[in-house]
Amino acid sequence: MQSDAPAEAMLQCLRFRCAATTLGILLHQVCELLEYQPLTPFPTMPAPLCGLLNLRGNAVPVIDLAQRLGLPATVPQRRSCIIILQLALPLQIRELGMLVDEVLMVEDIQRQDIEAAPPLEPLMSTGMLAGMIRETTGFTLLLDANHLLSHHTLGRLAQDLTASSTDPACGADDD
Repeated sequence: MQSDAPAEAMLQCLRFRCAATTLGILLHQVCELLEYQPLTPFPTMPAPLCGLLNLRGNAVPVIDLAQRLGLPATVPQRRSCIIILQLALPLQIRELGMLVDEVLMVEDIQRQDIEAAPPLEPLMSTGMLAGMIRETTGFTLLLDANHLLSHHTLGRLAQDLTASSTDPACGADDD
């Protein structure tokens, strides 16, 4: 079945649930979906970072999206997932995990159906939003993977991870 819309006008959106909110992210920013698995806490890791995931031998930082949105921390359940996001930033961290309550679906959307986020500054930060999709009962907020954490936080995390992996004392016995 073909659509009348040109291919560049169509996008795919991954919809997921965080707390009682349905959110989305454009599929081109998603690398993979993983069932929840225990994370390794990292010293000095500020909220909303909730730990490191060992992904095929690479340490991937994971954020708790609920905490990032100012909500109570996620309590992982049976349907909890970690969405691995591809970052397009000039930093050493290229992937970021995002803990969500449940992945719902992938759907096609029209580029023109994405509206700009309203100017709500300074009442609240809308910098992590790529836009919104109007629904019959409200909006689905589209997140931008590159703005879930500040460049400062990502840069500091990259430095911390690099320093810990190159520290010759790491893994050495203190006996």
